[in-house]
Amino acid sequence: MSQQPRITLVHATPIAMEPIRQAFASAWPEAGVVNLLEDSLSPDRAKSSDITEALTARITALTHYAKQIGSAAVLFTCSAFGRAIEHAAATVDIPVLKPNEAMFEAAIRKGGRTAMLYTFPPAREGMEAEFAEEAARIDPTATLESFLVEHAIEAVRAGDAETHNRLVAAAAAGLKGFDSIVLAHFSTARAVPAVRAATDIPVLSSPDAAIDKLKRLLGAA
Repeated sequence: MSQQPRITLVHATPIAMEPIRQAFASAWPEAGVVNLLEDSLSPDRAKSSDITEALTARITALTHYAKQIGSAAVLFTCSAFGRAIEHAAATVDIPVLKPNEAMFEAAIRKGGRTAMLYTFPPAREGMEAEFAEEAARIDPTATLESFLVEHAIEAVRAGDAETHNRLVAAAAAGLKGFDSIVLAHFSTARAVPAVRAATDIPVLSSPDAAIDKLKRLLGAA
């Protein structure tokens, strides 16, 4: 394995890019990170009640492109395409990670009740299904409860990260009786410091967990 494996990050929205950039800079600066932004994916997904065959084909095409440019692994950063990413992963011989799989694994291993704070409603159903699948494999007693943080994604899309972080932290502060909190999207990870300041419950984010898993898979841990 090269000392600097190429990791392709596939983004469906620009707001997911900065949190994962910061996470790689902190946790794995040696990795050769490539960014693919296809920002028609997120609005097209929002128009559909489900993941269509056309969306799945587009996710698969992006995966194959990442493979063609010599990527050792692919990480998708949008949480609304889980089933399409699973399909794409089955068509290549390199690791292809869904945004939240590593974070969900970590939360489930903590056990008990997990609270998920999410800001993009079309992603909820798929993420809950992914959590249930991981729980069935790791710990069937683990449970997830989802909470929508209204207006947060609109704020960060408008460039107001401060309001986004304040809204997410306020939602976390009201949670009681949970063993962990997961921030559902890569874009939400920018609120980690504010959320940790607002609650004593352990807080997990997708970027950090995903990088940890990639390092293990590629022998860089």
